[in-house]
Amino acid sequence: MSVLFISDLHLSPERPEVTRAFLVFLQQRAAQASALYVLGDLFEAWIGDDDPSDLSLQVQSAFRALSNSGTELFIQQGNRDFMLGKRFMANTGATLLPDEHLISYQGCRALVMHGDSLCTDDADYQRFRRKARHPVYRWLLAKLPVKRRQRLASDWRAKSKAANSNKPSAIMDVNAQAVAAVMSKWSVETLIHGHTHRPDRHRLIDGGERIVLGDWHDYGWALSLENGHFDLQKFSLTTT
Repeated sequence: MSVLFISDLHLSPERPEVTRAFLVFLQQRAAQASALYVLGDLFEAWIGDDDPSDLSLQVQSAFRALSNSGTELFIQQGNRDFMLGKRFMANTGATLLPDEHLISYQGCRALVMHGDSLCTDDADYQRFRRKARHPVYRWLLAKLPVKRRQRLASDWRAKSKAANSNKPSAIMDVNAQAVAAVMSKWSVETLIHGHTHRPDRHRLIDGGERIVLGDWHDYGWALSLENGHFDLQKFSLTTT
């Protein structure tokens, strides 16, 4: 059976076609896999596990059905859904992974990450990331009323869009030294991540490989590991 990896779906009520494609993906592909890894930014914004929206309930129900079918489900937090927590995992049967996680299947070892921590040239974002990931900040954020958190999430998205439009493209990509350091730390030859929205397979100088997952915008993207081989796949969002 295959192992599947996805990231950067950015699910939101404003893009129902992506949600529909994702639900079909779960039913038709993920249900046939032994495990599904979601490497961050499943949602465009996640205000907390008490999110009462229809989208939240729909996704949690679909994930629970997937888990009940026998597919193992693993989720990492991204920069848009760093508030995903224990309640969401309990409701869905998922396991919440740390920012850096080592996997081993079919003789393949790889490090999986969302990837935002590798974009070290973007100093402004890294400052925000350190604040947003601090336990005290997240605790205080969770105590705010739901409507207040919804307004904050909308404000963050607008500010992020404006800031990114003025940044050089290279700044928002991963830093080569950061990649080398984390792969050396975990003694792996394969790194899998998302975040940058630049799907590709990069052969590294030392013989290793960095596999970048795509965002679900014009197309859907998934990485499949089967029979010891990785396959990065692009597919239509209307015929998933």
